[in-house]
Amino acid sequence: MVQCEMCGAETSSPKTIKVEGAKLDVCSDCTDFGTEVKQPSSSSSSTKYSTGSSSSSSSGGGQSSGSTSSSSSGGSSQRRSDMFDDMDELATDYDDRVRNARESKGLSQSELANELNEKASLIRKIERGDTLPSDRVQSELESFLEINLNAEGASGEDSEWSGGSSTGSYTLGDVVKRKD
Repeated sequence: MVQCEMCGAETSSPKTIKVEGAKLDVCSDCTDFGTEVKQPSSSSSSTKYSTGSSSSSSSGGGQSSGSTSSSSSGGSSQRRSDMFDDMDELATDYDDRVRNARESKGLSQSELANELNEKASLIRKIERGDTLPSDRVQSELESFLEINLNAEGASGEDSEWSGGSSTGSYTLGDVVKRKD
């Protein structure tokens, strides 16, 4: 006997329904709360956690599924790219860099704000570290003050890391700092 995932009642033949995008195994009384999902017989349980492309390739011919699985396994070994890969990381001491560069040019916060067509309060917040500059403001600060606000990759934060194996992988113990 299986328990209904919606009401908790015991049922011998649960039906799979989709409720707001979630698939639930429910009793016959609760099937009205969603739309019933038709699943193939035994192949669905074996490919429960596989992607749609690998399950569709398994229904094809024997040779095509072999070539598809080898290409998909090669693709899965590569790390997926996301939108953050293209973004530069802001240096942790960006506030000090902006303040020092402004002072070396002999400008006040309001004079710098006028040069950049920004509010003086924004420059104050950036120099205090209360707010991060937007990409546009960051590029304007960098070009006007002739500084670089990006983190310098491995020379900055990564040099603090002292753990890890020769393969370059880290464990939780390498990252966590204890409060003892």
